[in-house]
Amino acid sequence: MPTTLGISAFYHDAAAALVRDGEIVAAAQEERFTRRKFDPSFPINSILYCLEEGGVIANQLDSVAFYDLPLLTYDRLLKSYLAVAPRGLESWLTSMPRWISQKLCIPEIIRESLDYEGPILFTPHHLAHAASAFYPSPFEDAAILTVDAVGEWATASFGVGEGHKVSVLREMHFPDSLGLLYSAFTYFCGFKVNSGEYKLMGLAPYGEPKYLDRIREHVATIRPDGSVALNLEYFGFLDRLEMTSPKFDELFGGHRRFPETRITRREMDLAASIQAFTEEAMLKMVNHVHRETQKKFLCLAGGVALNCVANGRILRETPFEDIWIQPAAGDAGGALGAALAVQYGHHGVKREPTSGNDRQKGSYLGPSFSEQEVEVYLERIRAPYRYLRENERALTIAKALADGHIVGFFSGRMEYGPRALGSRSILGDPRREEMQRVMNLKIKFRESFRPFAPAVLFERLDEYFELDRRTPYMLLVAPVCKSRCLPQESGISQDDDLLPVVNQKRSDIPAVTHVDYSARIQTVHRETNPLFYEVIQRFEELTGCAVIVNTSFNVRGEPIVCTPEDAYRCFARTDIEYLYLEGYWLDKKAQPQVKDAEKSKGEFELD
Repeated sequence: MPTTLGISAFYHDAAAALVRDGEIVAAAQEERFTRRKFDPSFPINSILYCLEEGGVIANQLDSVAFYDLPLLTYDRLLKSYLAVAPRGLESWLTSMPRWISQKLCIPEIIRESLDYEGPILFTPHHLAHAASAFYPSPFEDAAILTVDAVGEWATASFGVGEGHKVSVLREMHFPDSLGLLYSAFTYFCGFKVNSGEYKLMGLAPYGEPKYLDRIREHVATIRPDGSVALNLEYFGFLDRLEMTSPKFDELFGGHRRFPETRITRREMDLAASIQAFTEEAMLKMVNHVHRETQKKFLCLAGGVALNCVANGRILRETPFEDIWIQPAAGDAGGALGAALAVQYGHHGVKREPTSGNDRQKGSYLGPSFSEQEVEVYLERIRAPYRYLRENERALTIAKALADGHIVGFFSGRMEYGPRALGSRSILGDPRREEMQRVMNLKIKFRESFRPFAPAVLFERLDEYFELDRRTPYMLLVAPVCKSRCLPQESGISQDDDLLPVVNQKRSDIPAVTHVDYSARIQTVHRETNPLFYEVIQRFEELTGCAVIVNTSFNVRGEPIVCTPEDAYRCFARTDIEYLYLEGYWLDKKAQPQVKDAEKSKGEFELD
């Protein structure tokens, strides 16, 4: 049974994954171990975890796979610089030392870091994305679409997956890039590139697409096949250390928003405009892929595949019967995709049919901690706790939620990908009109416009949302059932104050109903996370509601918690009221007093 270690590193969100005979054994992002968000460094901690989980040492591996072709990426950088030289010299001088010391020395880094002597294989970036999308999917035969900022020269690609074979048929090339276009607007609206795009997506429903025609006329055009052509006069990524140019500022009414300053009507409307443009491009791409491949099913990956609003429209409005999206769709997923591509393409592993479920294992692929390890930690820090027997756990948590309390939930293997899926989560009651305001206050949530996600029992899905299929990875947006919706007191205000709109009760599950009556849904299934499923089940028995608020367990500026120590530190530094820690129940009121000066005011981020 061949065993392959996949690695992504040196751009952003480094990760490692271990695959044995086609089965995903383990996968994790380096940020979770180093506590440095989107850590791009060589993922030695993730690698060591994967090897330990798989019970192997490095020299027992049959292969190591890297998710990129560094020489081809260097070719793009060199030719891009020469095309604009001498402009861009500062950018070139900034990036080259890192290339020389890291990205052109990957085999040496792997061998020295792991004491590994076996084969090292390199997978094209978009092939890694395609493999990550198709091989774990439930489909035996499907079209594949990958869309991101850039990998080597490609910025989007489509192909097909058939059995154990993935083929890339066509690519869109740099500098034309839907991902870079969306990131340029992310930057211009004052959010961080490669991490703030989901904030822009959440802001979009508060605005109107007033700038859509301006984008089409000046900034970018969409061809009939969905590919885009950028007008490079409006961008700075070729010749400066900025995403946009002065012409971009001119076109959209002045300089970019400074991060952390007040969000204005301009940013709301820009967000709505670029979101509308992106959805239009994605729908055209998907329709073109369907025409070209004539497949019934579609698999998606690449950073743009995390745009769950566009994904919802793809599901509802295109000819594909069903879609499957890689939960770690961005660069982290490239580690898994590279390992899978090598397993099936190089080692000749055969892909066995499934019973209809995917092969991603709920994306619970990271580290877990035993009750004994948790107890040793709690005793060491002298934290008061109560041990819950197995038959007490779900009901205890559900009662706390039903009473309006906010619970930190730490159970089982950590999630792989950007979403907390009921393993490293913060939970709340979605029925309470004040819950969004309370969670914002208690965990210092600065960006009040961002919606919370509902976790719903799959069997109750159609009672709450206009959706008829599984979405276990929180990657689809769908409307809340009309029967549950309430009229808003007024439309979206034309001033810059979002709070009156955010705080309106829009449905009987207001904490998870966005301003446009939509929700980013997670369906919960007993077979992948039995305790989380039972918590919601018990909550339904107590309240009649089969939905809870599920948001990520992390402090702003830090990744989702990984270890019991991470979880307790987050619990202690915020106003989360209860913590469930792998069988142990902690009440904030019983914990040693945390000095106000030690609390992380304004540092909680709900992804």
